[in-house]
Formats: sequence, C-alpha cells, structure tokens
Amino acid sequence: MKTSTTLLTHCLILFLALSFSACTTHSPAPVESYSNYGKTDISHDVEEEDVEPAEPEETALEELEALNKPGMWEYGANQNYSPEKFGIDPSRYDFPITINKQVLYYLELFQGKQRNYFSQWLARSTIYQPYIESELKKAGLPRDLVYLAMIESGFNPSAYSPANACGLWQFIAGTGTRYGLKIDSWVDERREPEKATKAATRYLANLYNQFGDWHLAVAAYNAGEGKIGNAMKTHNAKDFWEVAVSDGIFMETKRYVPKLIAAIIIARNPEQYGFRNTQYMQPTQYEVISVPGGVSLDAVAATANTSVKTLRSLNNELRKSQTPPSQKYTLRIPVGTKELIAANINKLQPVTTTVFITHVVKKNETLTSICKKYGTNKTALLKANNLRSSRLPQGLRLRIPSTSTKYLVAQKHQQPVGRIAIAGKKGNQPQQTTYTLKSGDTLEAVAKKHQIPLKNLLALNKLDAKTIVKQGQQITLRSTAAPQKTAGSPSVAHKNASVAKIATNIKVAAHKQASPPTPKAGLAKTQLKPVVKSVASSPQKKIPNTWYVVKQGDTLSGIAKKFQTSPQDLRSWNRLSSTTVQIGNKLIVKKG
Repeated sequence: MKTSTTLLTHCLILFLALSFSACTTHSPAPVESYSNYGKTDISHDVEEEDVEPAEPEETALEELEALNKPGMWEYGANQNYSPEKFGIDPSRYDFPITINKQVLYYLELFQGKQRNYFSQWLARSTIYQPYIESELKKAGLPRDLVYLAMIESGFNPSAYSPANACGLWQFIAGTGTRYGLKIDSWVDERREPEKATKAATRYLANLYNQFGDWHLAVAAYNAGEGKIGNAMKTHNAKDFWEVAVSDGIFMETKRYVPKLIAAIIIARNPEQYGFRNTQYMQPTQYEVISVPGGVSLDAVAATANTSVKTLRSLNNELRKSQTPPSQKYTLRIPVGTKELIAANINKLQPVTTTVFITHVVKKNETLTSICKKYGTNKTALLKANNLRSSRLPQGLRLRIPSTSTKYLVAQKHQQPVGRIAIAGKKGNQPQQTTYTLKSGDTLEAVAKKHQIPLKNLLALNKLDAKTIVKQGQQITLRSTAAPQKTAGSPSVAHKNASVAKIATNIKVAAHKQASPPTPKAGLAKTQLKPVVKSVASSPQKKIPNTWYVVKQGDTLSGIAKKFQTSPQDLRSWNRLSSTTVQIGNKLIVKKG
C-alpha cells in the first residue's frame, strides 16, 4: 500500500508539472501547438521558427517533489526567520519580501543545483532589464517585477513551455490575444520582447487592481484570476498564504510566489550570493525601417551586408524568414544600415513561385470543402497528391498547391538588359546595369569609369550632386526601360556616336563580309563608296532578337510553348541558372 501511495504521488506531481506553467491557465481559448510539442495543421508555417524550451520548467518536477516532502512547506512569514537574520533589508525592494522555508529552499537551490541556470538568467537579464523597468515605472508598478520574466522564461524570448506558453512572459495564445498581441501563421508577438512587456505590464496592473495584493496578483498571473478568486471565496482567504494553506490552488502556483521572492533577493544582490563573475549582456541596439509586405529576409540581408540570423534575432516575432504579405512591415535592422537598405530596397524584384501547404484531413471533411477552404480546384488538388479518388480518409496529409510572392534583390545574371551587347564592343560582352559602391567611390568617379554623364547618373538614381553615398550602396548605371540594338546591327548609328566611330564600324563590317583585295593607291577613293553601299544594303543583315516581358503567372515552360521554342533554349539564350523567372524580366524568346 505504501508503494502504491508513493507511485500515485509521483504521477500526480508529474501531471501537475506538465499541465501548468506561467500564464497557461488564464484563458480557456484553444492554443496552437508547435513543432517541439506536437503537430498541427499549421506546422508548415512555423518550420523556420526558433523554438527553445523554457529553462525554468526543466526543473519543475524536481522542485515539486522537494516541496512535497513532509516539513518542507509552511504558510506565511516565519517569525524565526527575520529578513535581517539573513542579511536581507526589505526596504531595498519594492515587492513585498517574506521569508519562510519555501523562500529559503529557493535561495539555496539557486546558489546550488541551479546555479548554472541562474547565472545564465542573470547574464541575459541586462539585455531586457532597462526596457522592462522603464515600462514598469511608467505604469506605477514595482520594478522588482522584472524578475517575473526570469522565473517564467529565464529571459529567453524564444522560450516555449510544454503547455504552449511562449516568450519572455510566457503568455498562452488566449491571454496574449486578449492583451493585444498578434498571433497568426506569420507573426507571434508573444516572442517580441517590447510588445510582450507592454502586454504583461497591463495584465499585472489589472491583476493588482483586482486583488490589491502583489502576492495574489502574481499568483493569478500563474494560475489565472478566476482560479485565485474562486479559491479566496471558497476558503474565505484574505491573502496568498491563506489561499496556499487550502487545496484551492495547485502546488505549481503555491511555489510560484516564494520562487519569485528568492529570485528578486539574489538578482538585486548577486555578489552577496556568490555570483561575482557574471558576463552580463548588453541591450540590443537597432534601427527600424518600413519594408514592403512579403519581403524575404535574405533579400534585406543582401541589401545591408548583414545576415539573416541577425535579422531573425532582431525580429524574433517573425515565424518565417519573410515579412507578412499584403502590407508594409516595420522591420528592426542593425544600427547604421538604414540608409543602405533604403537605397537598395527599390532594387528588390517580386518572384512568384508555387508552394505547398500541408493540410491534415479531419473527420467529415470532403474534397469539395477543402478546395473551397483553400480556393483551389479538385483536379489540381488530386494531381498534387497523386490521388485517383475523391474519397479522403481522416488523418491523410494533403499538399495544397498555392502561390507565394517573395521579393529578392535582382542579380546581375537576372537582368535581361545585362545580356544585350553594345554595337562597337568586341564579341557579345554583357552591359553592366548596376554597380555596388566600394570604399572611396564617388558618384563622379563612377560616372567617369562607366563613361556616363554625371547628370544622367544622378537623374537615373534620383540623387543630386550633394548626396552622400555609402559603401555597399547599389547604383543604377543604365535604364532597363527599352532593349538596345545588338552587335549584329553595325550600320545603325547611335545618336551620340561620332562620324569617325561609325565609319570605323562600317569599315570593320565591310572587311569581314567581303574581304576585297587591297586596292592600289590610285583607286582607293573610287572603291570606298561601293563598299559602304554594299554593307548598308546587304541582304545578310542579321534579324534582331524577339523579346518578351514576363507577366504575372508566367512560367518558363509556358513562355517556351507560347513562342514555339524549348525551355532549354530560353535558358541558354538568356543565361538563366534556373527555371525561375521574375515578373518584369525581359527574355529573348526568338534569336535573330
């Protein structure tokens, strides 16, 4: 019988540890599951999301077992444990400090078994502490509440608990949405430290207004205001310690308040408790810029000479490496890159590709209802999944075809104008249409280097002579508005070409075509005119290439079929490295 009782106790503790975490019972609203904690229909949407376990929850079972031992729990302040006896001055704190066995247990635990954890939390604390404390001060709340984020997430904005609480403040989806945090397949603002802090501050203020006691307020932050309110009413309790005496709340919440008190005591006086060599981290500095919806972070990183990893860390709320579509998005970027991104952002080009969404068939769902939900047709859906029958068994994972538009920085080999040769150049050398500024470059030097009038360069880039340019900035050298004549038309004179250059081109072409015998000196003048005439009227004049501008929905195979050619020829003529084409690209679809 003793063995059965012990087993039952351990099972109950395990159940409590996995069922509850900070902010997990505030709302009955359903919550989403993430890749580390289960599969859902939106698993494809969060596959790029950085998910980490909530460190304070990793030791929950051990703590609950220890506090359940006989003699380990007492209620209220123990008169034998005066704060002064332990070198604690309550006046230094703006959160009410109580000393009892539970608080002493956590003071010892943080200095002992969990020392490494606590050291990491202290090191991270200084990244967020200045901002959190300023928000708490604005709201008139105790600054010591900053350490609520420590016992919730270990100051980790990417932390998830098994119960789907998320972020610095471990909001569940229902409570987060109730306090203004946006949560969808593109963003999860519970992971954004500043917005989540504002939401947590409003929630804590409301809880204090409801209970008038900070111990009760933070207990309600953990268990939910309804749970604490019902326990007080049922057991006629006046404070947290009286509620904790009862069976009205779980041990998970009973341990929450003493754990916070111990964390505050040590974090405000780390050296006194042996944390002397902590490598504190600095707050993250950043700038913000408005970018178009659907922009790939790879593209933004390319415009600013930074990394996607850096952008992801600055914009932790993004669940993909892409901004939400259909609207502008305020993006946090490294300090000093705003002007660089602003100068290059217009170089981004939209690329439309086919993507597949995963859908798990639910009970009573039909092919018709699924097609209606995703705006597709039955034929496309059956073909995408190699299905012959419209009968769909429950649990079947379907690939739903859809289109996705992303913005990428235009590469040189993707610029059609860059593949047009200039008359008078040797061979078919591509014309450079953009230039990335290097250290020491000036607009005047760039114009001179590429033989472009400075006023034309300024006009093309919407700059003036006083504009300060930076290393890494992309400058447009030539307009891509219209195709230029190819090297196969040497007899057509450009407006700016000199008479001497035209004559030279004509002589070269005539020599290559006819290769007449070298004339005698006396006949040179009389033989020059017929040569020029034969070139100008030559029936072997090269037919110009046929061009096509890529439109929305176009594919390389579709364009090839339209112009009765092959995708392989199109790739060869246009020097394409893949079958992807971009809206606005000008392609050679028929060679001259």
